[in-house]
Amino acid sequence: MDTYIGIKPEYLSEGSHLLNGLLADEFLLLVKTKNAHWNVEGSDFLEKHEFFDGQYKQLADISDDVAERIRSLGHYAPATMKEFLELTHLTEKTSQENDGKSFVRELLIDHESIIIHLHENINRFAEQLHDPGTSDFITGIMETHEKMAWMLREHLK
Repeated sequence: MDTYIGIKPEYLSEGSHLLNGLLADEFLLLVKTKNAHWNVEGSDFLEKHEFFDGQYKQLADISDDVAERIRSLGHYAPATMKEFLELTHLTEKTSQENDGKSFVRELLIDHESIIIHLHENINRFAEQLHDPGTSDFITGIMETHEKMAWMLREHLK
């Protein structure tokens, strides 16, 4: 069934494609954060273990929201690791170190990369794709990543 929400079908398609990339980024960051949660070592183990778990839960919610936004635009969300790895802007590579600071640095880089990517696309959704709803949606996600990045940065002081 076609989606009639006041946005041209070609704009819905392009917007959904952009969101597919965001979903891939979110999912890869979710997996990397779970890796940190599972494998962190050191004297601050419990603190970092719990901290990474909290961030993982936030990323799981964001991933679900992005997938649901794609569906609300009338398209299917990618849902395989193969698709995510093809669509992501991030790298799957992780540090060889399992200490808290190494994980924090690595995750911070990914959050900042997502923030920049979202910032670059806010106006694109609103102005070129005539989709202020998705523009507002990704602005909220960007703000969540900004706060998560701040929390990570504080662990490096």
